[in-house]
Amino acid sequence: MSQNKSQNNTVKIAPSILSADFATLGAEVAAVDKAGADYIHIDVMDGQFVPNLTFGAPIIKDLRPHSDKVFDVHLMIDTPEQLVADFAGAGADIITVHGEATAHLHKLLQTIRDLGKKAGVALNPATPAESLKHVMPLLDMVLVMTVNPGFGGQKHIDLNDKISAIAQMIAAERRDIDLSVDGGVCADNAQSIINAGANVLVAGSAVFKGGAEHYAANIAKLRES
Repeated sequence: MSQNKSQNNTVKIAPSILSADFATLGAEVAAVDKAGADYIHIDVMDGQFVPNLTFGAPIIKDLRPHSDKVFDVHLMIDTPEQLVADFAGAGADIITVHGEATAHLHKLLQTIRDLGKKAGVALNPATPAESLKHVMPLLDMVLVMTVNPGFGGQKHIDLNDKISAIAQMIAAERRDIDLSVDGGVCADNAQSIINAGANVLVAGSAVFKGGAEHYAANIAKLRES
């Protein structure tokens, strides 16, 4: 197993609220905040780029008072340049877009930064690490999808070679860039993902299983991995 590390090697846990109880979403965000989450990962889906619908900017605005933690907003939407200002205004701290979803990625990342937000790029499983080469100076996060995006609870795809390649690219930048992994992350595979170079673990089912009384233990189990 590769031992490549990103420049920012403190492991962060980012519960994905896609697995939360939507009927009490504000309380769920507050609960995982209290349980030790570092980031709150919010998956925005449009039913076009991925075959599912989730949250819009108004929901994020309503959730913002429930936590002071970093809102890590992952836009799984076509032409995200049309909506990034809305999500910035709603309280996102990191806005991550898919390189596959826009024709002008470089310009879009600059727009996100101009809005005062951190900028990230997410890569679908089949998208190579090399696609990041010419936008690395604009990145604050790279999100490696280890499932095909659209639904929670999918089986993890082992892409540790890709994670390691991106970790090397980040190391060459010599500044803090989060390397996040999302998709089937659990205590059984967390160590290998971290060893490959990731420093942010996005986890849905692994955090939210069992109800709020178990969130702290679930987060601790991931962190201890």
